[in-house]
Amino acid sequence: MPKATWNGSVIAESDKTVVVEGNHYFPADALKMEFFKPSKLTSVCGWKGTASYYTVSVSGKENADAAWYYPTPKDAAKEIAGHVAFWKGVSVS
Repeated sequence: MPKATWNGSVIAESDKTVVVEGNHYFPADALKMEFFKPSKLTSVCGWKGTASYYTVSVSGKENADAAWYYPTPKDAAKEIAGHVAFWKGVSVS
């Protein structure tokens, strides 16, 4: 089962991820929300839409903007609605 880990803690785990462009998108209910803080960062993907971000916080350390999601993805990316992906040192295995 795919799991996302950072700073020694499992921050998300699910056997229902969606893989897009090599990234595992985890269902929102698979996230351990105690490790996530909303971020003000947004970015735009031409075919997925506007992404929002979370900062990951584990054991007093923060990884700014290390998780992203598309609150209202474009139709071409509708399968990742309600899902979150990771980067910036978060390990997905």
